Amino acid sequence: MAHVPLKGSERAPLPGARLIGSANPTERLEVTVLVRRRARAELDERVAAISAGDRTVRRLTRDAFARKHASSSLDLGAVRRFARTHGLAVAHSDAVRRTVMLSGTVAQFEAAFSVQLQQYEHPGGTYRGRTGLVHIPAELDGIIEAVLGLDNRPQARPHFRLRATDAALAKADAGSFTPPQVAALYGFPAGTGTGQCVALIELGGGFQPADLAAYFKALGIASPKVTAVSVDHAANSPTGSANGPDGEVLLDIEVVGAIAPGTDIVVYFAPNTDAGFLDAVTTAIHDTQNRPTILSISWGSAESGWTAQALQSFDSAFQSAAALGISICVAAGDSGSSDGVSDGQDHVDFPASSPHVLSCGGTTLHGAANAITSEVVWNDGTAGGATGGGVSAVFPQPAWQAGVKVARRGVVTQLTQRGVPDVSGDADPQTGYAVRIDGTDSVIGGTSAVAPLWAALIAIINQSSGKSVGFINPQLYQSPGSLRDISQGNNGDYDAAEGWDACTGLGSPDGAKLLKLL
Repeated sequence: MAHVPLKGSERAPLPGARLIGSANPTERLEVTVLVRRRARAELDERVAAISAGDRTVRRLTRDAFARKHASSSLDLGAVRRFARTHGLAVAHSDAVRRTVMLSGTVAQFEAAFSVQLQQYEHPGGTYRGRTGLVHIPAELDGIIEAVLGLDNRPQARPHFRLRATDAALAKADAGSFTPPQVAALYGFPAGTGTGQCVALIELGGGFQPADLAAYFKALGIASPKVTAVSVDHAANSPTGSANGPDGEVLLDIEVVGAIAPGTDIVVYFAPNTDAGFLDAVTTAIHDTQNRPTILSISWGSAESGWTAQALQSFDSAFQSAAALGISICVAAGDSGSSDGVSDGQDHVDFPASSPHVLSCGGTTLHGAANAITSEVVWNDGTAGGATGGGVSAVFPQPAWQAGVKVARRGVVTQLTQRGVPDVSGDADPQTGYAVRIDGTDSVIGGTSAVAPLWAALIAIINQSSGKSVGFINPQLYQSPGSLRDISQGNNGDYDAAEGWDACTGLGSPDGAKLLKLL
């Protein structure tokens, strides 16, 4: 059976990783195979119209989407036959998510995809990896779009920062806020988000119901309905450490729940791999039971750490969300213009750099008596963190960013690729959010807080308007006066400026104006 390279599947070892030997040939694993969708051109046309700001485009229902754009039974059958030929079991198949989950041993997958799987050691631990390209049978070329999960390196990191206790970093005039106080400073409209469902994507950690009950009781707010969903065998598994992923999980739940307590919150727990991450996203988007109207994602990593097939697979999922009228809010990162990459170059975080999400950057916010006294770009330097932002090396400039300029090291040029972020909000941990994690009251910041902040705002707007506002980027860029422009500060190489900039996007929310706009 002739094999051909799968375009975009090339992998390199993690920076600093050391090869320690071959993977155990009897180790069992599951691999996600992504299959092409039906009527792709029709979906592309619909999403292009939405991205152009055409508000007359009808959103698809989940049922209509399944009828039009699920993978064909013929394509799914071809992948199943290929799997059987190599002794691989089909653990799960979902035509709407375009996913076939295959199960087998390392040796079986090596033979099926003409790869060599090896064990690597890196500063964060060990992982099973591969180098080079995945290969697929020639007859499946064009049918299979991605093969994810052969490599199980940690794909993303949470974008939160605990408040510093170091006197050199702590600000004498800094003060933390509860999430409702932040919402009040930004003038969020009245509402509870009733009738909405916010999906939170989490790649580790968990929550204790007792923490949530105590937190919301202290705020005098009714506890929201919170449901945990297992993806790829992951589960709600608290680690007991606020410094770990529990901090992310609790921050996301408590920000959304405190601002929009009538919203149903569904937490999708998945393994921290490219396959697990994507499976969580597609599970949430196409969940016909919980039916999320908004996704909040506070995990990511630099574009340079992803394969091309993964980047395109995620972006394709986000396009599906746009067609369904689902809003997706994504944290832009906490490591400034380098995004934590040590090659001396600028990088942006993904999935925040997808042109089909609302990318959320960070500010330092000061306020008193329900009024903002100052707001600038969040940048505490290398040790304290800074908002992510910059220019994508992967995605072209979307239509709604036409004519936008970018300021870098004092030089202003025309933006030619996707610029990050789109919007911003309070993210400095020194002016951060009062939350409860693993039994301890804490103050947390990071752009991880900004994604659920915007998700909660959209839930309230959806409730007020009686419909889902969906993909809002075109409307925001057409009416930038609906946001609070941030024009002071930098995130390293990029400077704040009047109008859009690669630190805080169009600015932080003005709730009343956004309600009127959307």
